[in-house]
Amino acid sequence: MGRAYAPLLLTLAGIWGASYLFIKVGVRDFEPSFFMDMRLLIGGILLLAFLAAREGAGSALAQVRGAWREGLVFGVINGALPFTLIAWGEKHIDSSVAAIANASVPIFVTLLAIKLNPSERSSGLKLVGICLGLVGVGILAGVHPEGGGWAVAGTLAVVLASVSYAAGGLYGQRAVGRVSGPVLATASLLYGFVVLLPLALVQHPEHAPGWKPLASLLALAVLGTALAQLILFRMLRLFGAARVSLVTYVMPVTALIYGAAILDEPLRATMIAGLALILGGVALGSGAWRPVRRREPAVEPVP
Repeated sequence: MGRAYAPLLLTLAGIWGASYLFIKVGVRDFEPSFFMDMRLLIGGILLLAFLAAREGAGSALAQVRGAWREGLVFGVINGALPFTLIAWGEKHIDSSVAAIANASVPIFVTLLAIKLNPSERSSGLKLVGICLGLVGVGILAGVHPEGGGWAVAGTLAVVLASVSYAAGGLYGQRAVGRVSGPVLATASLLYGFVVLLPLALVQHPEHAPGWKPLASLLALAVLGTALAQLILFRMLRLFGAARVSLVTYVMPVTALIYGAAILDEPLRATMIAGLALILGGVALGSGAWRPVRRREPAVEPVP
């Protein structure tokens, strides 16, 4: 089980890191609420098809209907709300800045867990790891985002999305004890779509979008939503919300790599230093690495 943590973490980080780029391209032609509502709809349909193929159409629909309460709550706090906040934020800030701001999720998990789920509290080396990772994020961010007040508002919108994700992670970990991960993921996307639909209809596009925003929407829905949700719930079941939330430390890394490879953005020394601190924070915060304590020699009794 422990060996699966790193591959799943890196896969999820790679998918979600690319999602920031897809969102940045998509909001060029789509309003945030419409873009995210289509993401929820397409992702929900794909997961429903997955359930139907595995368990039969009738059983899949019955399970999604039966999970309406969990799906509605999770669909709002882990889907409709944070998705839209991040998309709105990316109209005013770079995708890499959004990924960096989203790295605040683990600290909010720690704070919320004090009331919501004491078993997820982080202390000792794990807390040091979280703080170390945040220091790395600060170095990675460098200076404050340019763009004046709107850039600050966009960054704060992503941080608010992080609070929502943190609550969603803790709620999702408890919900998967009552509902299977694939069913909860499907229900959350479909019910999140319904909640966001009125705002999406008001902000529907008034012109035909370009092929790049359309392709970004499809990639975001298939990879960043349907596939990522299946991976997310598997990790929540196996490792818990605190360890899963550490994926947000690695996402800025992948977002910066995508930016350098696709957008030809430079990699600076501060970025490399930030990466080292972030990865160190992930190792400590997840408990994957612990310093070896030197054992003191036994004291022989005096005869």
